[in-house]
Amino acid sequence: MIPTVTLMTQNDFALRRVAVFCGSAMGNDPAHRDAAEAFAALLAANGIGIVYGGAASGLMGAVADTALSAGGEVIGVLPYSMAAREIAHRDLTALHLVETLHERKAKMAELADAFVALPGGIGTLEEIFEVLSWAQIGLHQKPVALLNTNGFYEGLLAFLQTTATTGFVRAESLALLLVEPEPEPLLQKLRAYAPPAYDRWTTP
Repeated sequence: MIPTVTLMTQNDFALRRVAVFCGSAMGNDPAHRDAAEAFAALLAANGIGIVYGGAASGLMGAVADTALSAGGEVIGVLPYSMAAREIAHRDLTALHLVETLHERKAKMAELADAFVALPGGIGTLEEIFEVLSWAQIGLHQKPVALLNTNGFYEGLLAFLQTTATTGFVRAESLALLLVEPEPEPLLQKLRAYAPPAYDRWTTP
């Protein structure tokens, strides 16, 4: 069932596609699937496409299925080796097959105007931190965000604060990471995003 969504009217940021990083497993908290489907439906209702890892399982599959059912654009990017294991979603708007995981992430970054991590595991963390580190050193000026469903990322956020208080990360760098517990406020933040101006090469 497609969740009820509210159309956004704010157009400050030209948001055409969002890269969604999330688990290939469903997890054991139904709220995570509900939020993933609500976010996917919200993007589709607002004419915003999704770029994701191309799999049919877990939260990844739930995001793709929900957006497609709502008439949204869903583009998958998947290495050939993983597609050969029959995990590729077969009904996407487009599926880009690449040689390596490095190429996958580069292609997703090329296609997307923003990056959002939903709940997931090690791969999800690696993907969102890579694009966050790229933002920190000025390789892109696209928003990077966490959908913090049911406080999923609270422990991670506490650790990030530790990196700042111990002098390894500047507060301005942490401010690059947008965080919201619900899909609609998160989308509003993505659309209103303005890249901060600061010297990324000075020490904390």
